[in-house]
This record gives sequence, structure tokens and C-alpha cells, in this order.
Amino acid sequence: MPVQWTIEPDRDLVTVVAEGEVTYSQLVAMIDGLRAGDAHGYRKLYDGARSLMRMTPEEVLMLGAHMRVEHERTPMGPMAAILPEVDAEILARLLGMVALADRPLRIFVNRERALKWLLALPSAPRSLEFVG
Repeated sequence: MPVQWTIEPDRDLVTVVAEGEVTYSQLVAMIDGLRAGDAHGYRKLYDGARSLMRMTPEEVLMLGAHMRVEHERTPMGPMAAILPEVDAEILARLLGMVALADRPLRIFVNRERALKWLLALPSAPRSLEFVG
């Protein structure tokens, strides 16, 4: 699978590595996996330097709607992103959607610098969710 993520609760850190062709369904699965792991408030390192976004304009809009629901549901932790040099239009749209969340966000070209910046920041406060 081109999008893989690791949740480290002891470090309040999520590491996402995207390689090859990345699709709408893979990104939705990742977002849903972070919700299931109660990790949206964690610091996130997104390494997509070796990825290529493969989404239609409609899928980009649907992904944005899915992300907005998550942003409204719980606080988002800071995010450092390492992005590929291609797919500028799709990436610009996705970054605009990610930036809507009230959190620190920076774009990097170097993974070590991204992780250093990210680990210096606190994660977001966790929301309590009661299921009855």
C-alpha cells in the first residue's frame, strides 16, 4: 500500500509515508485510521517526497469535505509535510484543506529538519468522546 502510517502514543507522534501513486481511498483510510487510533491531536510527519497524487477534481473536493468533518470533530496536532515536486495543482488544493485546521503547519524538503521542528511542539489537547 502506498500510504502507510505509524501511531506512537508514547511520543504523541504519527508518521505517514506515502510512496508511489496515492489515491483518494488510501488517504481516506489513513484519516479514518487516525480517528480510530484517537491520533488526530498527535504531531504528524507526512513524508510524501516519493509520492504522486492520483485523484480527480471531484475526489479532491470529497477529501476536503472528509477532512473538514475531522477538523470540526477534534483538535488537530501540528503537522510537518515533505512533499513531492510534482502535482502542484492537486497539492495546492490539499494543502489549503489541511491548513484550515487550527494548528501549526510547515512544509519541508528534509525529513530530519521536519521531525526536529515537529518534536519541539506540543501535541493538541485530546478531546473526550463518550459513546453510549
